[in-house]
Amino acid sequence: MLFFGQISAFHSMPRAASPHSLDTLISRRVQRSQAGAVFTPDAFAAMGSRAAIDKALQRMVQRGELRRLSRGLYDKPRHDALLGVLWPSVDAIVKAVAGKDRIRTQPTGAYAANLLGLSEQVPAQVEFLTDGISRRVQAGPLKLSFKRTTPRQMAAAGRLSGLLIQAFKSLGAPHISPARIRHLRETLPVEERAKVLQDLALAPAWMRPLLREVARTDEAPAQLSAGKTPHALR
Repeated sequence: MLFFGQISAFHSMPRAASPHSLDTLISRRVQRSQAGAVFTPDAFAAMGSRAAIDKALQRMVQRGELRRLSRGLYDKPRHDALLGVLWPSVDAIVKAVAGKDRIRTQPTGAYAANLLGLSEQVPAQVEFLTDGISRRVQAGPLKLSFKRTTPRQMAAAGRLSGLLIQAFKSLGAPHISPARIRHLRETLPVEERAKVLQDLALAPAWMRPLLREVARTDEAPAQLSAGKTPHALR
């Protein structure tokens, strides 16, 4: 027989979360994700109302399952034995933002050159072209800028040619040296390089000979129509 005090204590005990509760469903989704994954509330939209999702995410932050990067942006923290808790990658943040807004993105500027190994410069603000709205996103120390651009600028988004075009624009013709072209030919897969030729019309005229040189699959130096090496490759 339970005494009154025992009954009160029984009722005050926290209840285990239902296996079908919103908290449990979101927690399972996060647990199945890799460390460093980034989420927005919209990623869980099919599971419940926005208000309920926001509260569930707040509770997960309190429990340490998620970290709040900025308004509406969370990540599953990844840990390093020496460095401790790491910030998510730029790619993970962009994937979450693009998935939320259903937009395409294209790395540009110094970041595009850095991705291809053409520059060691790490920009303080990473820039992307987009077919969505212009906006800025900050996640911890990472600053991302999305700039709306024309359909032509986004035509090669998500392909090697788009990355090369933006990287070359950032560097400028005088700085695209033979060593940089050689680096691209040695590090990029032959199959992907060959596809660049399909997008030559999207590149400025001065850049097309350089892209042909990157794309060629033979070992001998390319023969241009004028029989000369382009200025930027001398």
